[in-house]
Amino acid sequence: MRPLLIVISAPSGAGKSTLCDRLLAERNDIVYSVSCTTRKPRGDEIHGREYFFLSEEQFDEDVKSGRFIEHAIVHGNKYATPRSMVLEAMKSGKSVIMDIDVQGARQIRNVLKSLPDDDLIKKGYTDIFVSPPSMVALKERLERRGEDTSSEIARRLANAQIEMDGKNEYKYIIINDNLDKAYGELKIILENEAKNKN
Repeated sequence: MRPLLIVISAPSGAGKSTLCDRLLAERNDIVYSVSCTTRKPRGDEIHGREYFFLSEEQFDEDVKSGRFIEHAIVHGNKYATPRSMVLEAMKSGKSVIMDIDVQGARQIRNVLKSLPDDDLIKKGYTDIFVSPPSMVALKERLERRGEDTSSEIARRLANAQIEMDGKNEYKYIIINDNLDKAYGELKIILENEAKNKN
């Protein structure tokens, strides 16, 4: 089985985190990509476990030196994925799962175009978009969660529409209208990809 770089994107509330958590709990050959960020640690977060916490200066220097496979600004903080972490995991035979937005996935695809065909990350790359059955269903899910104000839900739905507009850029689309069915589809996709990438 070939190690994969699995990029998963979805609008907030589509069930992406639940699917990723389930996969990571079941498979010890898949690891979660630890991102770098300029935001301050929260609660009991530890450098190198939840995130690599960097200064603005260090982050900007790493962007210039090409250390990141993708980077973005989210809610005023900078986030990025270190290429070396992904490569090390894949060299050790593990697949890496990245939970990023449509913009981040585009950046990675652009980076991959410039890499040689035998590059481990390029050969193992696959991307999956997790879609809600409809925007109405997504709105109901967000309201049912009871975590957000109505203005926050409206903001999330506006962002969701932007994400949904990019879904056809992905190799696979999973419509999450049933969590067990969606998880089954995810497992089949990853098994086929790991076999086909030799």
